[in-house]
Amino acid sequence: MQNEVTQSRRAMLLALALSASGLMLSTIAARARVRRQTRRREKGEATAGGPLFWTLENFPTLAQAQAAAGPTGLAAEIAGKVWLFTLAPKGTASAGGSRVAEIGPVPLVSAPEYLLRINHAGGPPGTKTPVHTHPGSEAFYVLAGRLGQQTPHGVAHADAGQSMNGHGPDIPMIVFSAGTTNLDQLVMFVVDAGKPFSSPAKMP
Repeated sequence: MQNEVTQSRRAMLLALALSASGLMLSTIAARARVRRQTRRREKGEATAGGPLFWTLENFPTLAQAQAAAGPTGLAAEIAGKVWLFTLAPKGTASAGGSRVAEIGPVPLVSAPEYLLRINHAGGPPGTKTPVHTHPGSEAFYVLAGRLGQQTPHGVAHADAGQSMNGHGPDIPMIVFSAGTTNLDQLVMFVVDAGKPFSSPAKMP
């Protein structure tokens, strides 16, 4: 099983693409699959040892970030900086990294296999997604502009330098650029790998 995790990490891809969920315009995605049987993956839960958080860190080089990445870490070069995104217990820190944010606790996801995915997305003021859901949770860190998210729980906002924690699986949402300048954001997902990453939905 450890070999499977190692192979998954080596198979992480960094590519320009359109976001599968329609989250704004250009997207950089880093992906990794993590099986239930690895650490913190037992009994079909996203965590067996307590709540998990997304830790965002900057590194001097991509090679250093990749070397520091554990089985639930994703390294990527985004917006002129090198990032390491790690899904781990609160207070986790990587050697050589500079912490930017810690977001959570991440709502639990129950699945035999999990997909960890990071999107870099943005759009001009007024840009918005269709109503959609994910089979897991997403969290946001805003690099520039103002983020808006509408769910059945209401509307929430986050400005540059701020984060927003996600909701649990299958919550209908609209994500939009709510400011007067272009939105630039990082979006962190942990979802059921066996289900469609994004599905159309209706807002109640």
